[in-house]
Amino acid sequence: MTIKLLGIGKTDKKELDALIEDYTKRLGFYNKFSFQTIPDIKKVKNLSEKQQKDQEGGAILNLIKPTDTVILLDENGSQYTSVGFSDYLQKHLNSGIKQLVFVIGGPYGFSSDVYQRANGKIALSKMTFSHQMIRLFFIEQLYRAFTILRNEPYHHH
Repeated sequence: MTIKLLGIGKTDKKELDALIEDYTKRLGFYNKFSFQTIPDIKKVKNLSEKQQKDQEGGAILNLIKPTDTVILLDENGSQYTSVGFSDYLQKHLNSGIKQLVFVIGGPYGFSSDVYQRANGKIALSKMTFSHQMIRLFFIEQLYRAFTILRNEPYHHH
């Protein structure tokens, strides 16, 4: 199974990029993983919140295959402990799906079309974080989940 993370807009902090790259590289030892950035929508000042979500939604849906299992990182999603998330991940690994796609939305969340396409939603916290920070947090949690599944000591550091 391949795991893919989609996120809107580029990271503008070199320090965050370096950490994201580090955890992405670490993840590669456990599973095929890719992180893809969807370019920011142009001229957002002229768009309503709904129009912006719809345009971002179209860009997201263009990158999703019909066979993909799509999980949205959404504030109203299910919350897990790190061990619970590793169990959640293991169930997907055992399910025989080809690609598991996690999606980080834009500043206003997801369009109704993206919600309709989604197979599930998870929340990393009840708190709100910048979309740039969420990338790092999520990739680190994916890495942590694999170390938990392999009984490696990282989780307890």
